Formats: sequence, structure tokens, C-alpha cells
Amino acid sequence: MTLETIPLPQSNSTQFLDCDLAIVGGGIVGATLALTLKDSGLKIKLIEVQPLEKVASRRRSYALSLLSGRIFDSIGVWSEILPQIGKFRHIRLSDADYPEVVTFETGDLGTDYLGYVGDHGVILGTLQKAIAGCPNIEWVCPAQVVEVEYEATEAIVTVEKEGIRQQLHTKLVIGADGPRSFIRSLAQIKTQGWKYWQSCVTFTIGHTAPRNDVAFERFGYSGPMGILPLPGNRCQIVWTAPHAQAQELVDLDETVFLEKLEERTQGSLGKISLDSDRYLFPVQLMQSDHYAQSRLALVGDAAHCCHPVGGQGLNLGIRDAAALAQVIEEAYKKGEDIGNIKVLKRYERWRRWENWVILGFTDFLDRFFSNQILPIMVIRRLGLRLMMGLPPFKKIALQLMTGLLGKRPQLAKN
Repeated sequence: MTLETIPLPQSNSTQFLDCDLAIVGGGIVGATLALTLKDSGLKIKLIEVQPLEKVASRRRSYALSLLSGRIFDSIGVWSEILPQIGKFRHIRLSDADYPEVVTFETGDLGTDYLGYVGDHGVILGTLQKAIAGCPNIEWVCPAQVVEVEYEATEAIVTVEKEGIRQQLHTKLVIGADGPRSFIRSLAQIKTQGWKYWQSCVTFTIGHTAPRNDVAFERFGYSGPMGILPLPGNRCQIVWTAPHAQAQELVDLDETVFLEKLEERTQGSLGKISLDSDRYLFPVQLMQSDHYAQSRLALVGDAAHCCHPVGGQGLNLGIRDAAALAQVIEEAYKKGEDIGNIKVLKRYERWRRWENWVILGFTDFLDRFFSNQILPIMVIRRLGLRLMMGLPPFKKIALQLMTGLLGKRPQLAKN
């Protein structure tokens, strides 16, 4: 009996459901985790507080790394996603008004592309469609998790749907419910980190530049700007600036805003026009003290958040999902309890250190380039010159950005 077909009980009654895995959060990372386990033999419930169509309607685009593309390919969704998203073969890294530009090319890695850019709706909509064909995965949606009790052999998740509370018994709970994770808070897992002095203004533009296969990371004295190509001569832009300045950019008249944008991009995109509203969000660095405890694991933004420079955030979550799925499936095949802390610590040891590297790298980039301190300016511009002249160093930096440096999930090794 599924949650959707249970007869309506009295308001104080409780229904019991069983599954192997309860994933709380039906965004891209939670859906990826579920789909990665589609052939595992495990029974999975995906709990999402919003209706599916609303979850997929979010107006935002993301950079997708080469590794994320390989993960999506291995779970059977890449062939549908790829034709609908932007691809870039070049990355251009520049520092404010410094004339030298570091250019990364596909030849540096021997790949067809260096990365991709996809709309939220395209990615999540494709994952939702694939999940609909998986008999072992069931949506519990829209539904709100009210309480979780962790016991020796199971976790009991109390879910409220349409005013009715029901209990779900599961071997393992996965928190995939974002940076303000209710699941993490209930488990009293503390976090480390800080809020930056900056916010991001994100929006989409149309442009008339002759080519649309270049991703730009343009560092400025007040913060970086990422420019990522989307299909149809469009770009997703993430403009980082101090809080007050970022708010001013959102509030500016459209004509004045586009003039400032053209000045910042030095006319490299030709004639530009706004293709979406401007959205503002603050920036933070956050790392959970633990990714796992008995009967619980955290993935994606529920476990960590990083500065958006370099477009690493979602990719870390997709990598978490693939790594956790591998650990769970290997343990299940061996007859181990997938909710046992010894099993879940394998995932934590794998991913927490690697995520620290990216969190530290993005923090370093933002602080190192977002200032006008003369000695630092000299050092960083010398570093750019060295990178241009040292192919091995350049390749390592590119492997880090594309997700190809570090331990890869088994399903993404081809």
C-alpha cells in the first residue's frame, strides 16, 4: 500500500510504511541519488515538500562538470539532457583590468567539451521522468517531514501529507533538503563556516556574440563574475558583489543595468538583453561536522555549501549522490546493514575531505582575487602568467574544475 492510496484516517491515527531508503528532498541531488540506485533492489521513498511541477519550475541554471555528465550518462538520462543544454569548449580566466587572459581548451584534457550549462527544469524534469519508470522508487509528495526517530535497527520518519500524519519505517534516512536542512537540524549535526560579505545576482541574458561555446570567469575587485553559455545565444550570469552593491544591481533600471553589465564584460558579448528577472542570494561557506551518523547521511547542500565561483556547488552534490549510492549498493550486496554507521562512515571519509578541498579552493579564489592589495595583485598576476606557461599546472587546475581530479565513483570511470 502506498502513501497515496491509503484511506484517509482520523487526524490522530498513524499509518505504517516500510522502505530501505527515505530520501528527504526531491531536488536534483536527491533525485540523482534515487535514480543511481534504481537497479539496486532497494525500495526507495523520495519525500518532497512541494508538488513535483513546482520543484522543477525553479528559474535557475547550473554549471555541470564533465564528471557530472558522466554520472548522468551512467544512469541513463544524459542522452535526453545533453541536446537541451549549453556546452563550452573554452574557459577564459581574467583578472579585472589585467590584459593577460588564461585560456583553457579541450585539447588540454583531450575531451569534446570542458563543461556544460543546464536549466534547472531541464535537469530535474528529466530525472523526474526517469524516476517515473522505476518501480522501486516512489514519490511521497507534497509531504512535510515532522519528526525523525533514530533507533538501533531502523529510523521512523513522521510525515504529514494533506493534514494527515503517517509514519514511515526505513533502514536509512538521507538528508538532501538544502542548506537549511531540517533533517540535519533534527539530528543536531553542527556546521562550520561563515557568511561572505558578498551576495550574488543571477540572471540570464541574450547576446549577439558570434560564438557561444566559451565560459568566462571574470574576477573583479569586488567579486567574480561567471558567464556560462546556454542554448540559443543566451548566457547564465552570476555576478558577485558586496551586499549593498548587489542589491543596487537588482534595483537598477534595466537600461542602466545593461550598460553596467556591458562595461563589466567589455563588450565581449555584443548587444545584450535581459532574458530573465534578476535574483539575489547571499553567499556562504558551510561544512557539516559529520556527513553521517547511525541511520542518517547528508548529501549536497545539506552537508556543505561553497562560494559559487567556478560553478562547483551542484556538482559536489551530484558527486556525493554517486559516491553514497556506490557505498550503499556495495554494502547491500555484501549483506551489510546499509544504515550502520560503519557503512556510512565509508561515504563520509570519501567525500568530506574532497569537499573540503573544493570549499577551500573556491574560498581562496574569491578572497585572493576580490581585493586591490598591491602585493596580492602582483602575486596573483604572476600566478596567471605562470599558469599560461606551465601546461602541467594548467592541466591540474582544469582537472579540479571539471571534477576529474580525486576519487571517482565507479559508475563514472568510463
